Amino acid sequence: MYTSTVDDVGVRADDSATYTQVMWRLIPFLFLCYVCSYMDRVNVGFAKLQMMSDLHLSEAVYGLGAGIFFVGYLLFEVPSNLVMQKVGARLWIARIMVTWGIISAATMFVTTPTSFYLMRFFLGVAEAGFIPAILLYLTYWFPASRRGKVTALFMTGIPMSGVIGGPLSGWILHTMSGPTGLAGWQWLFLLEGIPTVIMGVIAFFYLDDKIADTKWLSPQQRTMLEKNLAADQHGKTLHSLRDGFTNPKVWLLSFIYLFFTMGLYGVSFWLPTIVKASGVSDPLNIGLLTAIPYAAATAAMILVGRSSDRRGERRWHLAIAGFVGAIGLVFSVIYAQDTTVAMVALTFATMGIMSTISQYWILPPTILGGAAAATGIALANSIGSVSGLISPYLLGWVKTVTDSTNNGVLFLAASLVIGGLLVFTIPAKLVNR
Repeated sequence: MYTSTVDDVGVRADDSATYTQVMWRLIPFLFLCYVCSYMDRVNVGFAKLQMMSDLHLSEAVYGLGAGIFFVGYLLFEVPSNLVMQKVGARLWIARIMVTWGIISAATMFVTTPTSFYLMRFFLGVAEAGFIPAILLYLTYWFPASRRGKVTALFMTGIPMSGVIGGPLSGWILHTMSGPTGLAGWQWLFLLEGIPTVIMGVIAFFYLDDKIADTKWLSPQQRTMLEKNLAADQHGKTLHSLRDGFTNPKVWLLSFIYLFFTMGLYGVSFWLPTIVKASGVSDPLNIGLLTAIPYAAATAAMILVGRSSDRRGERRWHLAIAGFVGAIGLVFSVIYAQDTTVAMVALTFATMGIMSTISQYWILPPTILGGAAAATGIALANSIGSVSGLISPYLLGWVKTVTDSTNNGVLFLAASLVIGGLLVFTIPAKLVNR
């Protein structure tokens, strides 16, 4: 840890003030970028409410289309993170956002299952690398001991995209059908794609590639941050590019994430459909109701992240969140016909599931450093993204065959339990700090 001529209390106070300054400089902007990212990724769940009948798509076609996004995402995830290391975060994050915003908006022109599949695939290609790029970028600024809170704050972009995107998507579908001959779902893709392009352009001018590039920190602050990060690197066990691909710990972490994201993408793509199945028909009301679980999840993620940092404990915070998510999904199935009880259950499920995602991403950087962090984080996110293909298609297939999503949702609950149990195969000494 960095030291100076002042006493330890003074050093810690100076450290905290500087990290607070960095947090307020970076996290609100990155949070907005993530909101755009997640809205563009899952707004297809709302578009589905009208698009399927307009284009005569089956539930299975929708499920495959929603999931095929992750094929492109998976193929280009690791290469994208390696490119970012070469060209810098500022340029690469901006490039990612501009291209995916354009492709997301262009989804308004799909007319057949094939064109739907193609647009979803290329959206995944365009967005590949965004989340691992941001997570890697945060390691350039914050040591492991401070990463729980900032990761949780950044990751609240997932539920907040639901808080914002749910009512917004419902309103667009409810009010925008007809103007200039476009359907509501077409307006949805257009109006939610444009902000991403704008944020991408801003990112190029707003972000700094590294601490040394900043003009909003004093030389003393830059020195302190760099020394703290250098000291933090000594605790990491894996550093090489090869470690990021081949070490068993990286693969174990990756499969843990796969099980947790099964629940995440199941809820993200199917929450509007589950709410509709409970007896709510108006798209605006569906949007308003889906905001409730996401709002509660935002608070849960921040509280769990703060508790995790304060106690220096990671595994139980992650596993318990997974178990809570699983229990919530099970009760949402048991009481599927009771809108009130189903919404309470889905709220707890979403709180648990979203908390697993923010808590999970504290783990890889505590083990990985250097080139291993770039490849390992991208690899974990890539393998986790496979669930984005599996879970929507599985739910669509189950819905087509049984006319109910219940068995599919129970499968997602089991995945969360498995992920929670696997967490304890990671030695506490590696991740608790």
